[in-house]
Amino acid sequence: MQGYNLIAVFDDTSRKMLMCRRKKDPYKGLSNFVGGKIEQGEDGLSAAYRELFEETGITRADIVITHLMDFSYPLDDCYVEVYVGRLNKQVEVCGDENELYWSELDHDFFDPRKYAGEGNIGHIMLHIEMHKDELLK
Repeated sequence: MQGYNLIAVFDDTSRKMLMCRRKKDPYKGLSNFVGGKIEQGEDGLSAAYRELFEETGITRADIVITHLMDFSYPLDDCYVEVYVGRLNKQVEVCGDENELYWSELDHDFFDPRKYAGEGNIGHIMLHIEMHKDELLK
Protein backbone atom coordinates (compact mmCIF):
# COMPACT_ATOMS: atom_id res chain seq x y z
CA MET A 1 0.00 0.00 0.00
CA GLN A 2 1.50 3.37 -1.03
CA GLY A 3 1.71 6.03 1.68
CA TYR A 4 1.41 9.79 1.23
CA ASN A 5 1.47 12.74 3.58
CA LEU A 6 -0.11 16.17 3.87
CA ILE A 7 1.32 18.89 6.08
CA ALA A 8 -0.82 21.80 7.30
CA VAL A 9 1.71 24.58 7.99
CA PHE A 10 0.60 27.68 9.87
CA ASP A 11 2.61 30.90 9.97
CA ASP A 12 4.24 32.01 13.22
CA THR A 13 1.08 33.94 14.21
CA SER A 14 -1.33 31.04 13.38
CA ARG A 15 -3.34 33.48 11.23
CA LYS A 16 -2.42 32.05 7.82
CA MET A 17 -1.86 28.61 6.40
CA LEU A 18 0.52 27.54 3.66
CA MET A 19 -1.24 26.11 0.61
CA CYS A 20 -0.13 25.02 -2.82
CA ARG A 21 -1.93 25.27 -6.13
CA ARG A 22 -1.35 21.96 -7.91
CA LYS A 23 0.35 22.07 -11.30
CA LYS A 24 -0.54 18.48 -12.23
CA ASP A 25 -3.19 15.81 -11.75
CA PRO A 26 -4.71 14.69 -9.58
CA TYR A 27 -6.39 17.95 -8.61
CA LYS A 28 -4.58 20.12 -11.15
CA GLY A 29 -5.39 23.79 -10.50
CA LEU A 30 -6.86 23.16 -7.04
CA SER A 31 -5.40 24.21 -3.71
CA ASN A 32 -4.01 21.63 -1.32
CA PHE A 33 -1.65 21.22 1.60
CA VAL A 34 1.97 20.51 0.77
CA GLY A 35 3.10 16.89 0.98
CA GLY A 36 4.09 13.88 -1.05
CA LYS A 37 5.03 10.20 -1.06
CA ILE A 38 6.34 8.19 1.84
CA GLU A 39 9.28 6.21 0.44
CA GLN A 40 9.75 2.47 1.02
CA GLY A 41 11.24 1.90 4.49
CA GLU A 42 10.74 5.55 5.54
CA ASP A 43 8.74 6.37 8.65
CA GLY A 44 5.87 8.83 8.25
CA LEU A 45 7.27 11.66 10.37
CA SER A 46 10.65 11.61 8.62
CA ALA A 47 8.87 11.58 5.25
CA ALA A 48 6.75 14.57 6.27
CA TYR A 49 9.80 16.62 7.25
CA ARG A 50 11.61 15.58 4.05
CA GLU A 51 8.66 16.51 1.81
CA LEU A 52 8.18 19.78 3.69
CA PHE A 53 11.80 20.74 3.05
CA GLU A 54 11.78 19.59 -0.59
CA GLU A 55 8.58 21.47 -1.45
CA THR A 56 8.96 24.62 0.68
CA GLY A 57 12.48 24.95 2.11
CA ILE A 58 11.05 24.72 5.66
CA THR A 59 13.41 22.78 7.95
CA ARG A 60 13.00 20.88 11.24
CA ALA A 61 14.54 23.93 12.96
CA ASP A 62 11.65 26.09 11.65
CA ILE A 63 8.69 23.96 12.79
CA VAL A 64 7.55 21.07 14.97
CA ILE A 65 4.90 18.97 13.27
CA THR A 66 2.39 16.69 14.97
CA HIS A 67 0.64 13.66 13.50
CA LEU A 68 -3.08 14.56 13.42
CA MET A 69 -4.88 11.79 11.53
CA ASP A 70 -4.76 9.22 8.74
CA PHE A 71 -7.02 8.44 5.80
CA SER A 72 -7.05 4.91 4.36
CA TYR A 73 -8.24 4.12 0.82
CA PRO A 74 -8.24 0.31 0.41
CA LEU A 75 -9.76 0.42 -3.08
CA ASP A 76 -7.01 2.80 -4.22
CA ASP A 77 -4.34 0.82 -2.32
CA CYS A 78 -3.06 3.92 -0.50
CA TYR A 79 -3.20 5.86 2.74
CA VAL A 80 -2.53 9.48 3.71
CA GLU A 81 -0.94 10.69 6.95
CA VAL A 82 -1.83 14.25 8.00
CA TYR A 83 0.56 16.44 10.02
CA VAL A 84 0.14 19.93 11.49
CA GLY A 85 2.60 22.54 12.69
CA ARG A 86 3.18 26.24 13.30
CA LEU A 87 6.36 28.00 12.23
CA ASN A 88 8.45 29.26 15.15
CA LYS A 89 9.56 32.34 13.14
CA GLN A 90 8.91 34.00 9.80
CA VAL A 91 10.28 31.83 7.02
CA GLU A 92 10.67 32.57 3.32
CA VAL A 93 9.08 29.63 1.53
CA CYS A 94 10.20 28.56 -1.92
CA GLY A 95 9.58 25.65 -4.22
CA ASP A 96 8.91 24.85 -7.83
CA GLU A 97 6.79 21.69 -7.51
CA ASN A 98 3.58 23.72 -7.06
CA GLU A 99 2.68 27.38 -6.60
CA LEU A 100 2.94 28.20 -2.87
CA TYR A 101 0.85 30.85 -1.16
CA TRP A 102 -0.34 31.88 2.31
CA SER A 103 -4.10 31.51 2.73
CA GLU A 104 -6.38 33.26 5.17
CA LEU A 105 -8.35 30.85 7.38
CA ASP A 106 -11.86 32.15 6.66
CA HIS A 107 -12.45 30.13 3.46
CA ASP A 108 -14.85 27.28 2.74
CA PHE A 109 -12.25 24.51 2.61
CA PHE A 110 -15.03 22.03 1.73
CA ASP A 111 -15.49 23.67 -1.72
CA PRO A 112 -14.45 20.99 -4.28
CA ARG A 113 -14.13 23.62 -7.02
CA LYS A 114 -11.25 25.26 -5.12
CA TYR A 115 -9.74 22.60 -2.85
CA ALA A 116 -8.40 19.12 -3.52
CA GLY A 117 -9.46 15.99 -1.67
CA GLU A 118 -13.25 15.78 -1.95
CA GLY A 119 -13.80 17.75 1.27
CA ASN A 120 -10.87 16.31 3.22
CA ILE A 121 -9.25 19.72 3.62
CA GLY A 122 -12.40 21.03 5.29
CA HIS A 123 -12.53 17.95 7.51
CA ILE A 124 -8.86 18.38 8.47
CA MET A 125 -9.41 22.07 9.24
CA LEU A 126 -12.31 21.21 11.59
CA HIS A 127 -10.04 18.81 13.50
CA ILE A 128 -7.25 21.37 13.65
CA GLU A 129 -9.73 23.87 15.10
CA MET A 130 -10.83 21.29 17.72
CA HIS A 131 -7.21 20.73 18.81
CA LYS A 132 -5.68 24.14 18.02
CA ASP A 133 -4.50 24.81 21.59
CA GLU A 134 -2.21 21.77 21.52
CA LEU A 135 -1.33 21.87 17.78
CA LEU A 136 -0.62 25.57 17.29
CA LYS A 137 1.11 26.42 20.58
